[in-house]
Amino acid sequence: MMRGDADHLHALFMDLVRVAGLLHPDQDIPGYPISMSQAFAIHELDVDVPLSQRELANRLMLEKSTVSRMIADLERQGLVMRERDPANRRTNRLRLTDAGRGLHGQVAANFGAQFHQWTAALSEAESQALMVGLPALIRVVRDNSAEWVNRR
Repeated sequence: MMRGDADHLHALFMDLVRVAGLLHPDQDIPGYPISMSQAFAIHELDVDVPLSQRELANRLMLEKSTVSRMIADLERQGLVMRERDPANRRTNRLRLTDAGRGLHGQVAANFGAQFHQWTAALSEAESQALMVGLPALIRVVRDNSAEWVNRR
């Protein structure tokens, strides 16, 4: 990709983050008692086996202390519970409560409807280009994320 194209793609992603309201990950999602960061955490806890706080922090690319505060808040709201890992009694595994799973379903349905509305306005060619381009970009970013984190 040429430098000018990469700069243009960067500007487009910055615009997407801004117009989608993702600049404030700790701001509550309108109509829900959780922030965008908490919504991502709940999603990760609902789609995989119970995770430790360290594993969740790694998946979200957040500091362990940030995830610790986030989980404490979600626990106070009755959305997440901690369970001792039977294989390692010093580690807690995080699990969604029924209320947490229900809230995740509501938030996911709301976001899904929003994304469906946005993508329905794309042409077939635009949709296909995104289906090829975005996974490729995510792969490259994921493969290089350790380098990015170490620069901060």
